[in-house]
Amino acid sequence: YTRLEPSDVIVGFDVGEFDAEGRWVELRFDTPHRKHSIISAYFPSGSSGEERQQAKFRFLDLMYPHLQRLKAERDFILCGDINIAHKEADLKNWRSNQKNSGFTPEERAWVTKLTTEGGIVDVYRQLEPDTTDTCYTWWSNRGQAYANNVGWRLDYHLATPALAAGARTVDIYKAAKFSDHAPITIGYDWTT
Repeated sequence: YTRLEPSDVIVGFDVGEFDAEGRWVELRFDTPHRKHSIISAYFPSGSSGEERQQAKFRFLDLMYPHLQRLKAERDFILCGDINIAHKEADLKNWRSNQKNSGFTPEERAWVTKLTTEGGIVDVYRQLEPDTTDTCYTWWSNRGQAYANNVGWRLDYHLATPALAAGARTVDIYKAAKFSDHAPITIGYDWTT
């Protein structure tokens, strides 16, 4: 890769409401033959009420076409808290959370659309298609959620197929607790 220059760092994606919240940092690594980006993103949570849930839906409405435009020009890995548990296996108490932010039908449908017709890969699920209780990356601070492993998988690596194909290993680090989230690490091999 070439050395990063300041123009290779993109902060923000919508020049508006969500850029003011600091939800997107993109590092671009371009060579004459390839264009790659590593993105750190933090999707809104709607758990504090209807106003924030509507903001989350506006964010998703902007994010999908943005990712499609980006995919048309470069490969990328988006790492971050997307605040959506996609499938029933992605949270402990899915039955009682179907109307709660992070597991609404609309949010789940957005991830399904992104990972099917949108052509973006959920790298964790590519490597671990069947895991349940070991996939969680977030636990509520209420009650004994962490101690009882009542969690949600909210943190993702979402990648274009060419970069996702290099994914080899995955680890959700739980040896120490830093916050209500656990870091997810994907090991990639792009030597072939």
